[in-house]
Amino acid sequence: MIRLEKRPQPSQLWTVLTPVMAVLLTMIMGGILFAILGANPFEAIRTIFWDPIFSAQFASYSRPQLLIKAGPLILIAIGLSIGFRAGIWNIGAEGQYIMGAICGAAAGLAFYPSDSALIFPLMIVAGALGGWAWAMIPAILKTKYGTNEILVSLMLVYVAQTLLGSAATGLLRNPEGMNFPGSRNFKQWDAAHNAELIAGTGMHWGVVFAFVAVIGAYVLLSRHILGFNIRLTGEAPRAARFAGVNPARIILICLGLSGLLAGSAGLFEVAGPAGQISIDFNSGYGFTAIIVAFLGRLHPVGILLAGLLMALTYIGGELAQLMLGLPGASIQLFQGMLLFFLLAMDVFVNFRLRWGKREAA
Repeated sequence: MIRLEKRPQPSQLWTVLTPVMAVLLTMIMGGILFAILGANPFEAIRTIFWDPIFSAQFASYSRPQLLIKAGPLILIAIGLSIGFRAGIWNIGAEGQYIMGAICGAAAGLAFYPSDSALIFPLMIVAGALGGWAWAMIPAILKTKYGTNEILVSLMLVYVAQTLLGSAATGLLRNPEGMNFPGSRNFKQWDAAHNAELIAGTGMHWGVVFAFVAVIGAYVLLSRHILGFNIRLTGEAPRAARFAGVNPARIILICLGLSGLLAGSAGLFEVAGPAGQISIDFNSGYGFTAIIVAFLGRLHPVGILLAGLLMALTYIGGELAQLMLGLPGASIQLFQGMLLFFLLAMDVFVNFRLRWGKREAA
């Protein structure tokens, strides 16, 4: 008989091993999946994880893309991780990301074609506030009426997607775009363009903000009383109440920070790599960031590394589709496996396997 036995303390060894084991199992099962689809599994794994960085044929394009893809994932995941640490489950970062892009783009387009240096900073503030305001909806509903933030934040994603389609075809549509859906292209407007800071590196202001968020989250969680209260709320809610921690305040702060960072990520994306508001602007970064947060063990430095790894799967997945003819859905399934195996292996952090009959009480 095989059974799980509760550990007296979480295993530090398994805490470190779990992400590594999850990545290895994902490679193995992903290889089997690719073999079933008719591709060479070893070639597919190499294309996803090796070629984007080390292949001379693709590296000149892929290396800058690594930072471009990783920036929004890290920025959103940092915000999510702060809430997750407190036991507050914001699943609607995708909606906050979309609303940040819409609000930031609208703020910039309101001053078109001005060349003022204040346009882009204004867009950053508007994008961050747009994501924050969208996150405040589940926050206020939870604190005032006890609603479930998981369901409310998730349902708001679909509302945001509807508003995105409405903005792209209506309010923010380019009046000179011959009735095609989509806003003006920010890449053609220097005052509002989130351009590369160093040509050919993929480094733009969104990536800089992501690195700053990593440092800020580390200081907050490890050196500040607020970070201690957030961790205490997640690990020992009763102790937090006895210590005088206001749970409503923690909910508002955590969801607000999540929305703020997700909205900022949306603005940096729409003003930079994406270039415009379009009906298909949302790319699933808000949902993928959940995988990044857990793969990074909810630790800022871990999230930085996990964001780079997940960005690598995006770029490598695109190469695999192009070079090996793999369907896009298989790459999404491959990414989903990573979260599945991570959660499965997480069991061994708190439990150990035991063989033999259970002793009578």
